[in-house]
Amino acid sequence: MPDEHEPARDWRDTVFLPKTDFPMKAGLAAKEPAILARWQRIGLYDRLREQRAGRERWILHDGPPYANGDIHMGHAMNKVLKDVIVRSRSLMGYDAPYVPGWDCHGLPIEWKVEEAYRAKKLDKDQVPVAQFRAECRAYAEKWVDVQKGEFERLGVMGDWADPYLTMKYEAEATIAAELLAFAETGQLYRGAKPVMWSPVEKTALAEAEVEYEDIVSTQIDVGFEIAEAPEAPELVGALAVIWTTTPWTIPVNQALAYGPSFDYLYFGHEGRRFLVAEPLFPAFSKRTGIGLGEFLGLMKGVVLEGATARHPMHALGGFFARPRPFLQGEFVTTDAGTGLVHMAPDHGEDDFLLCKANGLDPVFAVDAAGFYRADWAWLGGQGSVINKKFVGADGPICTDLREAGALLAASDDFRHSYPHSWRSKAKVIFRCTPQWFIPMDLSAGQNAAAGIAPQPSERTDGGRGNGPTLRELALDAIARTQWVPPRAENRIRSMVEGRPDWVISRQRAWGVPIALYVHRQTGQYLNDAAVNARIVAAFRQGGADAWFTADHQALLGEAHDLADYEPQSDILDVWFDSGSTHSFVVEARYGEGTRANLYVEGSDQHRGWFQSSLLESCGTRGRAPYDAVLTHGFALDDKGRKMSKSLGNVVDPLKIIGESGADILRLWAVSTDYFEDVRIGKEVLATASDAYRKLRNTFRYLLGALDGFDEAERLPVTQMPELERYMLHLVHALDLELREAAKGFEFNRYVRLLTDFCNEDLSAFFFDVRKDSLYCDAPGDPTRRAYRTVLDVMFHALVRYSAPVLVFTAEEVWQARFPSEDGSVHYLEWPELPEAAAEDLSQRWLAVRRLRERVTEAIEPLRREKTIRSSNEAAVTVPELPLDAPALAEAFIVARVTPGDTVDVTRTDYAKCGRCWRHLPEVPADGALCARCDAVVA
Repeated sequence: MPDEHEPARDWRDTVFLPKTDFPMKAGLAAKEPAILARWQRIGLYDRLREQRAGRERWILHDGPPYANGDIHMGHAMNKVLKDVIVRSRSLMGYDAPYVPGWDCHGLPIEWKVEEAYRAKKLDKDQVPVAQFRAECRAYAEKWVDVQKGEFERLGVMGDWADPYLTMKYEAEATIAAELLAFAETGQLYRGAKPVMWSPVEKTALAEAEVEYEDIVSTQIDVGFEIAEAPEAPELVGALAVIWTTTPWTIPVNQALAYGPSFDYLYFGHEGRRFLVAEPLFPAFSKRTGIGLGEFLGLMKGVVLEGATARHPMHALGGFFARPRPFLQGEFVTTDAGTGLVHMAPDHGEDDFLLCKANGLDPVFAVDAAGFYRADWAWLGGQGSVINKKFVGADGPICTDLREAGALLAASDDFRHSYPHSWRSKAKVIFRCTPQWFIPMDLSAGQNAAAGIAPQPSERTDGGRGNGPTLRELALDAIARTQWVPPRAENRIRSMVEGRPDWVISRQRAWGVPIALYVHRQTGQYLNDAAVNARIVAAFRQGGADAWFTADHQALLGEAHDLADYEPQSDILDVWFDSGSTHSFVVEARYGEGTRANLYVEGSDQHRGWFQSSLLESCGTRGRAPYDAVLTHGFALDDKGRKMSKSLGNVVDPLKIIGESGADILRLWAVSTDYFEDVRIGKEVLATASDAYRKLRNTFRYLLGALDGFDEAERLPVTQMPELERYMLHLVHALDLELREAAKGFEFNRYVRLLTDFCNEDLSAFFFDVRKDSLYCDAPGDPTRRAYRTVLDVMFHALVRYSAPVLVFTAEEVWQARFPSEDGSVHYLEWPELPEAAAEDLSQRWLAVRRLRERVTEAIEPLRREKTIRSSNEAAVTVPELPLDAPALAEAFIVARVTPGDTVDVTRTDYAKCGRCWRHLPEVPADGALCARCDAVVA
């Protein structure tokens, strides 16, 4: 026996503690660039393509961002989600290529180049088109390179050496070919219709290029003197009152619309007579101060059939002297206004259609910059029509109407939502201009031989023609597509059901031109396959620039005389460019007829890229270009607000990466409910960092616990203790759930399953219970061997499960155990788990774990009171024994378990083993060894 004053033997050198150089402190910001550099050095993406060659291909087609600035949080969220999806499919064994791309044409880039001219007080319109286009190309090239590096830094794996760009010559040639395919099948027409127009940018805009903001407009009530009324002669001389919030459209008024079944109040006030819809009289009276001085009658609107009125400025003669007819309008309501609507076919779709049906054509009085043309009799050369001073209650329009005695009320106080250009932020107008359209309700092939399709208003067969219309094809394709989440189908369906014809022309310089020749006499475009082939060939050789420098007679060939044809100068809507990408990316790289498995973008793309791609593909191929579409929400600040520089609430992904690392940002992106709008801020990122730290700690423990593990130590499942067999059951269950989540694109669920397993099943339970065996059992002990065998299974599974999300950390973990310059965790496939034991141990071990929680709760008060210092000192009674008592004591990490009426804890009187620190009956005195430790040390 040792002397009682002799210090107890320190047995720490005999304990098998985990050993690893894997650091707990991640240092991702410094470590990730080196990992990325190694991937680039070994050609990770290309080698993965070689390894997956011949496997079933799975394609996510990348929606192209604009190349015009550093990436923002929306970019980061979008690209991370795409990368996680692609990597998960690769993990499943697919050949899952990813070709990133950029939208390089159009207003966003052109506007930035123009800004540089404006800063120098230069007029961009004075610059030769070739020079201006070259500057746009250079600007786009610069930002493609910048964004490419930023996306790679996010850990996004793809064909960065050969991305697709809409401005590459081959892409521009294919876009032109797709347009000509529409032309050859008659799915194209040129017509003058009101479209959304930006006076600032001097171009037509698509709905997807417009955003709505609340503004305050000028509202006016104007009287039009009735000149003749065959059905109600007493109305002659009365003022038919209209109400509008666009005073600038009065100078182009051509008619008045009424509702034939409405009740109209005919009344007098201070010597003047008025006509207003009876339900709207109170609101009219409040605006104008005109009361019901004399009731003259109540009449149905049908009495206005055949009636005409004078324009308030009829004294100017010419256009203004023509009588303004009253026309029946189905769109007229008694919700607001006066029940009479002034018609300006240049500036409203309803106006245009009703006036056209009655022989009234647009007059094109407002020019591209929003000014009345110089020869216009009223306000010629003046504007702009979006200038508040010009159109306001004290502006020249209202002043002239007031002097003419026609202005009954004017106030600058009408608040409503109004469209703005999302690029310039300026208000847009509806403006009738000659544009090129793809019709939604015309059958493909209809009038193809004629070279031009009639406008929808000219159709007499309801648009049926000789086959399905583009709208019908698109709606059918929507029904055949998987929409994630499912509610997205209703959103895009309603948009396609109600959308107008697709206006595809823009009056800009930077883009793919509408490469058509229009006959100067007939107005028909040339439909000649040989000419089209020469156009596409010229584009392939010189890009879209070839159209602006072309020898057009050479392109037309001997069969056509250039003197008879006018080459078009408009460019294509960039949504047509991006809508065509499936043809020069997916089909060009993987074979004609191939379509993408998935498109992934934000919810705004239901009216943008998802829809333009759908319409373009349906028009040329009769089907959608995708099998499935996933829609995610927007990234907002931590208060749920849209990020903006003016609010100072922009969260910069590049700053987060520089401070915390890309893996933290990636973990945040897929941990959110990204099908809805998501928030990001310091607290949100702190939560992601905490989750990351726990996952990293799990890997660090696994690496340390598996130090020196080899195949000779592996133990068959049939020889394992019940706890290990139970844990293998849990891994199998996790594996199935993760597969299901990944296939359903539910990566927030995927990450939650993974983190919960690591935190609750491993760290808080399995690792805790088995640390005694790991530290203190002999290396050859079956329990320790079983434990390390299961840890090895979990290591191989968890590092693979984590790899699509934590791309850098998973690589670091893999290299820490299996170092190799050429190797990578990202070459691996979904883990093959060892077959679990046949028996289902879940219920018994669920009971054990629930009882363990109750025991832990019961121990805690004694720990706080310092009655016991650790659970090893506890003697516990429990009301049930799902395992035998020694096994339960091991699971609870206590000295002893005995049956009792309830959970009860006391301090044990067993002595403590000096090596394993367990309190056991065979330990003769504190500091001595238990039988197991004695044998191991010996």
